[in-house]
Amino acid sequence: MSPETYAHVSNLLIPTATVIYALAMMSHAMEWALGRSAMANTAAVKEEVLVASDGEQVTAGSTDLPDATGSMERLEAASRIGLLLTWLAFVFHLGGVVTRGLAAGRVPWGNMYEFSITASLAVAIVYLIFVQRYKLQWLGLGVTLVVAAVLGLATLALYTPAGPLVPALHSYWLVIHVSSAAISGGAFTVGGLISVLYLIKARAERKVLAGGTMSASLRRLPSAESMDSTAYKVLAFAFPLWTFGVLVAGPIWAEYAWGRYWGWDPKEVWSLVTWVVYAAYLHARATAGWRGRRAATIAIVGWFVFIFNFVGVNLLVSGLHSYAGV
Repeated sequence: MSPETYAHVSNLLIPTATVIYALAMMSHAMEWALGRSAMANTAAVKEEVLVASDGEQVTAGSTDLPDATGSMERLEAASRIGLLLTWLAFVFHLGGVVTRGLAAGRVPWGNMYEFSITASLAVAIVYLIFVQRYKLQWLGLGVTLVVAAVLGLATLALYTPAGPLVPALHSYWLVIHVSSAAISGGAFTVGGLISVLYLIKARAERKVLAGGTMSASLRRLPSAESMDSTAYKVLAFAFPLWTFGVLVAGPIWAEYAWGRYWGWDPKEVWSLVTWVVYAAYLHARATAGWRGRRAATIAIVGWFVFIFNFVGVNLLVSGLHSYAGV
């Protein structure tokens, strides 16, 4: 096929993936809503059983067990449909990124549109890998929301026709640098979402210990301790990749492109700030024994710093790596 045909295919696949991610998001939202219904029905069943065991008369069929069972079955179906739709969207998304690269005759990250579709693909890849290993279906709503939003923004506001790279970007070190940064950025996003949900779950657990109640939706999440451990594993995976891709491969590429390893460009500075925050997160856990709320707070700060580095610096701050004013 010609480059024009590849570009046309990519322009069809990316919006299609966006729509399917949105459908997956809706399915996961329904899963959470059904979770509330299922838990409410289950609680009603338990309450009826207690009354029946204590009461003098038992009315046949007074419990609503079939409704509770049906709600749980619908919940599981919504979860499976959401995950299947995410896989389908991922296939279209991957095809859109690959055909974009074929259309341009190079790696598909030469402008902000391409960075966005590639980075969001990395988020989906990390999620789909960890969902198998750590059973992260409960994170599907947040992941599909982020990926659909990024793809929608890229398609509507950042689209740039495929074209050749500027001379400074012609280096295999750029491939190593951006691919490592994209994968680690995807893991930072997954770890950040887990940390946000951890804080919500931990607060709900403290409320229960104080004699309060926990909402039905939050009961479906793993324990706060388990979520804290999962966030740590995801971020521990991402940090070495970010270190190599940004602080090793990045300066080597900068020396090739501009004749210096480090120039305190805004992108370089904020990449270093991102590294420092996540280094503090891992160091605090390893040496000071920080767990739980304090560690999650650092992880969320790191995620916001990464988002600013990816979006704010690229679009708002002038520099060799940014598109501000372009």
